[in-house]
Amino acid sequence: MAVQEQALLAALASVKDIYTGEDIVVSKRVQGLQIDGDHVTLKVVMPYPAKSLEAGLRAAIEAAAKQVGATNVDISFELKVIAHAVQQGVQLLPQVRNIIAVASGKGGVGKSTTAVNLALALVQEGARVGILDADIYGPSQPMMLGVQQRPESDDGKTMQPVENHGIQAMSIGFLVKQDEAMVWRGPMAVQALEQMLRQTNWHDLDYLIIDMPPGTGDIQLTLSQRVPLTGAVIVSTPQDIALLDARKGIRMFEKVGVPILGMVENMAAHICSQCGHTEHIFGEDGGKRLATEIGIDYLGALPLDMQIRLQADGGAPTVVADPDGKVARLYRGIALQVAAKVAKRSKDYSHKFPSITISKAT
Repeated sequence: MAVQEQALLAALASVKDIYTGEDIVVSKRVQGLQIDGDHVTLKVVMPYPAKSLEAGLRAAIEAAAKQVGATNVDISFELKVIAHAVQQGVQLLPQVRNIIAVASGKGGVGKSTTAVNLALALVQEGARVGILDADIYGPSQPMMLGVQQRPESDDGKTMQPVENHGIQAMSIGFLVKQDEAMVWRGPMAVQALEQMLRQTNWHDLDYLIIDMPPGTGDIQLTLSQRVPLTGAVIVSTPQDIALLDARKGIRMFEKVGVPILGMVENMAAHICSQCGHTEHIFGEDGGKRLATEIGIDYLGALPLDMQIRLQADGGAPTVVADPDGKVARLYRGIALQVAAKVAKRSKDYSHKFPSITISKAT
C-alpha cells in the first residue's frame, strides 16, 4: 500500500526535538521528502549540532513512518547553522556565524576549563568551532589545548588560527613567551584582543567561543559592547561569594543587550575517589537558586573532579581525554542546550540591509 504524504507528515509531526520542543515538520526540518509506494526517503536538516541525538531521531522517525504504512525509510541528516542576531549596531564577523561568550564575575571558578570543554563538545556534535582566549593577563587555552606554536601569517597582516583537537584557536599565549607578564593598561589589552579577534583568519565557523577574562571591568565591558555576541554563558561555583560576582556579570551583559543563554554551576559537588562520599564543598544548588531568582536558564552542574584538572593541565581536556565518561556527557549535555538556545534565537538580517552613504550635493 502506498504511503500518503499528508498522513506521513501528520505522523512525523509527533517527532519532537527534546531540546527545543519543536516538531520536525512545523520547524521545517523535514526536507527532500520522496515517497515511492511504501518506500520513504527524507533528509532532516538540524539547526544546531546534535550527532548524539541522530540515533534517537532516526528511530522515532522510522517508527512514525511505519505507522502509516512505510516499510523502508531512508533518512539522512544535514547540519545547517545560521547566523543569529547580535547587539544592535554591531556587525557580524566574516566567516563566523555565532559568537558565544563564556564569562564569570570572578576568577578561579573553572571558566576556562568549562569554555574549552564546551567548544570541544560542540565539535564532537558536528560543528565547526573556534575559541578565542580573551584573557590577556592570564591566558589558559594554549596549555589546555596542548599547543604552544606561534600562529602563521601569509600576508604579514592577518594570522592563521592554531588548530588542535578539531578547534581553531587564538590566544596572546601563542604570541608571547610562556613566562612573560603582559604589563599593559586596559586600552592596550582591548586593542590586542580586537586585533586577535578580527585579524585571525577564522575558517567557516558555526560557533566562536570567547573565553572572557574574569571580572566586569573596562576590558570586559568594552568587549561585550564591540564584539558581535549571540549570547553569553555564565559560569560560577555554588559559593555565595562567587554568586555575588556572577550576578554582576549577568547584569553587565543585560545592560549591553547580550542575551544570557544560561548558567553553569561548576565544582558543584566533590565525590571522594576512595569511598564515593559526596560533599558539597562550596555549598549546594547556589547557582540553581540564582538562575531561578534572576530568571535565566540553569544549564547544569559539573563536579569538582581531579581528573578534569589533570586532563586540562595535560593539554587534553575531559571531552577528548575521556569522551565516553560521565563528565564528558555532562559537558555535551550543556553544549547541546546552549546550541539549541542559539538556534531558537532570531535570525540575523543585517547582512541584507543596504549600506547607506552620504555625499555632498554638487
